[in-house]
Amino acid sequence: MDYAPVWISLKTTVTATVITFFCGVLAAWWRLGCRKPLAGLMDALFLLPLALPPTVVGLLLLLFFGRSSPIGHLLDEWGVSVIFSWEATVITAVVASFPLMYLAAHAAFQQIDHELLDVGRLLGLGEWRLLWSLLVPLAWPGILAGVTLSFVRALGEFGATLMLAGNLPGRTQTIPLAIFFHVESGETTPAILLALFTLLISLVALVILRLPQSMRPFVRSPK
Repeated sequence: MDYAPVWISLKTTVTATVITFFCGVLAAWWRLGCRKPLAGLMDALFLLPLALPPTVVGLLLLLFFGRSSPIGHLLDEWGVSVIFSWEATVITAVVASFPLMYLAAHAAFQQIDHELLDVGRLLGLGEWRLLWSLLVPLAWPGILAGVTLSFVRALGEFGATLMLAGNLPGRTQTIPLAIFFHVESGETTPAILLALFTLLISLVALVILRLPQSMRPFVRSPK
């Protein structure tokens, strides 16, 4: 069996999860200071990839990075080609998983008493330090949930990846793409093995997600 899709998927998923973590946390932090009309618009834009079919997301990304678009034309002048590249698998994974990270981080930030932020400002903490030294540590259970769900979502991304990155063995063929084309060609054994590997990774990720909650009954309350 070819293990290249496993390596490509893991490399893509880890990279996308790191990017999604920072983007989701920063977007949720920025969202806290938005007024209602703008906040509603930003929520709609941030959550749009979650509502659209993956093929539509892939088509929009294809148009965005295509040579006929301003961004694609600029990248082409710089000698950068996103379409049918490994970077395209990362981009699609980030776009697909970002809404989950944003939702989790935003919900976690809302649970924190904002008076603590005011106290931090009175103590001289800047906004950047306030975010990473106070807000993120206090919201870590929700952020961990966002990271875990983003990881699982990035691992299973299929439609948008096929549209933007294509199915190039050894370059852009992730596990979901490999499973699909193995089944299509009648090769069920490698498809099953890859599916079992994905199932195992997803189960481990979801167990990690439940660890903080399962450990709470064992933590003694201070007397």
